[in-house]
Amino acid sequence: MPIKLPETLPAYDVLSREGVMVMSESAASTQDIRPLRIGLLNLMPKKIQTENQFARLIGATPLQIELSLIRMTEHETKTTAAAHMEEFYRPFADVKNEKFDGLIITGAPIEHLDYPDVTYWDELTEVFDWTQTHVHHTFGVCWGGMAMLAHFHGVPKHMLAEKAFGCFRHRNMAPASPYLRGFSDDVLIPVSRWTELRQSEIDGVAGLNTLIASDEVGPALIEDAAHRALMMLNHFEYDSTTLKEEYDRDIEGGKPIAVPRNYYPDDNPARMPMNRWRSHAHLLYGNWINQIYQTTPYDLAQIGR
Repeated sequence: MPIKLPETLPAYDVLSREGVMVMSESAASTQDIRPLRIGLLNLMPKKIQTENQFARLIGATPLQIELSLIRMTEHETKTTAAAHMEEFYRPFADVKNEKFDGLIITGAPIEHLDYPDVTYWDELTEVFDWTQTHVHHTFGVCWGGMAMLAHFHGVPKHMLAEKAFGCFRHRNMAPASPYLRGFSDDVLIPVSRWTELRQSEIDGVAGLNTLIASDEVGPALIEDAAHRALMMLNHFEYDSTTLKEEYDRDIEGGKPIAVPRNYYPDDNPARMPMNRWRSHAHLLYGNWINQIYQTTPYDLAQIGR
């Protein structure tokens, strides 16, 4: 089954060309089943790239998905055209009375800031609390996941001496988890962050369960069953060239940056990187969507009750 997107959203044409099943709103309205309502709270500066990445993953399931793009109410992006934001995004203040089967909260390039220093922190904590009454299941990614764990459990983030940057091997710590159905024992995941969470501090919180972890870069996927949430601290959603774009940008800007580890063939930035995480990315998000489908109420009004 397809993902339902506005025909004028850039992701509609991008995903159609890639073979992802997409459906216009007019076509979807003729079907008798209820689509899953998934919100994407997009905190990343490159809005369109991020839309494409997540729509690609959640649109590859046999279920109809209605994707809603959400932004922070007062925060104005400087890197995406105002016309795009006006046409496709709604501020959180306009959706807070609605119910969603799932919500993805993206990362944001603001790791150096303490959480209370983030300009939209007060509203974001309101979003976190709102998920407990208006969202069936939440998926926090990178900084978004760290922020959720800080808000609900007081788990701190720690600055790293150098950026964790590249593709790192991770261990499947919970093969029986429905979110890891079909996963290998060993998983490669792109990582790009200046902060970390420490496993010892996660272990000190009752109810948190680490599903995927790395000996080099620590915990990656954490389940918080009580809050109906997953937190992925790394970037399964990344395109093949996303790390390359980050590396090239920093090199051009004269910033000190190491070659992303285990990413380029022979660690040579002159060679084109290969995507070795795509299949597990689709598995994770497909499993997440399936779990939502299996457990969410048919009546949206019952979500959160």
